[in-house]
Amino acid sequence: MTGLHFDRAEYAGRIARARGLLGERGLGALLVFAPESHYYLTGYDSTGYLFFQAALLCADDEPVVLLTRRPDLQQAKETSVITDIRIWYNTEDANPALDLRAILAEKGLEGKRVGIELDTYGMTGAVHEQVRRAMDGWCRLEDASDLVRGMRAVKSPAEIACVRRSAELADDALLAMLEACRPGVLDTTVTAAGLSAILEGGGDVPPAGPLVNAGHRALYGRSVCGAHRIGDTDQVTIEFAASYRRYTACQMRTAVVGRSNPYQEAMFDVTKDALAAMTEAARPGRALGEIDDAHRHVFDTAGHRLNRYSACGYSLGATYRPSWMDVPPMLFSGNRTPAQPGMVLFLHAMLPDAERGLAMSAGHTILITDTGCEVLSQVPLEYPLVGVG
Repeated sequence: MTGLHFDRAEYAGRIARARGLLGERGLGALLVFAPESHYYLTGYDSTGYLFFQAALLCADDEPVVLLTRRPDLQQAKETSVITDIRIWYNTEDANPALDLRAILAEKGLEGKRVGIELDTYGMTGAVHEQVRRAMDGWCRLEDASDLVRGMRAVKSPAEIACVRRSAELADDALLAMLEACRPGVLDTTVTAAGLSAILEGGGDVPPAGPLVNAGHRALYGRSVCGAHRIGDTDQVTIEFAASYRRYTACQMRTAVVGRSNPYQEAMFDVTKDALAAMTEAARPGRALGEIDDAHRHVFDTAGHRLNRYSACGYSLGATYRPSWMDVPPMLFSGNRTPAQPGMVLFLHAMLPDAERGLAMSAGHTILITDTGCEVLSQVPLEYPLVGVG
């Protein structure tokens, strides 16, 4: 088995814990559709979730069974601990949900309560309808999207080592992107600089982005298509995830190009204060919503209540396209989920001032520890004036 990124004992432990949770909920099995769950539980690494793909994890000691398509067979054999792989083939009347039901029948699950992952990009409405019809009256399906996802929120030491490497790659990429922010340069060139640093450092293509928005688009919270040439005096918002063995770490800055703006400098100061307050609020045992409370307090006190966002970050982990966000949990006021050692969070303070056409943002990745939190991003948070001289 050449493609495993963790020891077999680690996968065995994860599977055993998942089975324990199934037993606690009285579920006979879990239908695994999320690619992140496949990867976490077994190591299986593929974008085959774009089609019908499911694994069956029984509460008892039955081997995990994977149902997938022929193009994913070799990857399933070599990147996972799965030994029972079933193939469905594309035909005009293909219905892999019936193939899946046949596997459940082999395992004696007819009439039983079976968990299913619904909250995932691999579970389209069409796939859900296929599964629902195939299982209707045959077994009782119950949403268990949170089962493996909840396990994944707290990282093992081996996972944290991957996150640390990803954070190093993110630092390298951020420095390369800030260096590339020059008047006359396309914002896509800035994107290329960041991706090159990640890939040349042995990382993976990130599961999304990077977001590099220049000019007025620096106020946007999402990436947009179409290259924009950076002006002599401009602003560029940069947000991205570096990825190492699918584990991500994020960075965020708004670079000011060519000439400083006093109001934007003041925006930077309050953004820096907000990020510091958020980081201080990230402590084990404290509700994650308190991080956003700290974010809101700083921005609101400075008169930016209408400009700041209503959430200030989210969990990170090993994810697949289309997002590097590994949620839940999200960081929003009122979220009572307690921070736990081993959680990896991206904290971002974003301040788009549409009235003035100015943006400022900053963000970094943290690890919750036994006593507080560790900032994994090492690039100093300084006023990001670039492209001068």
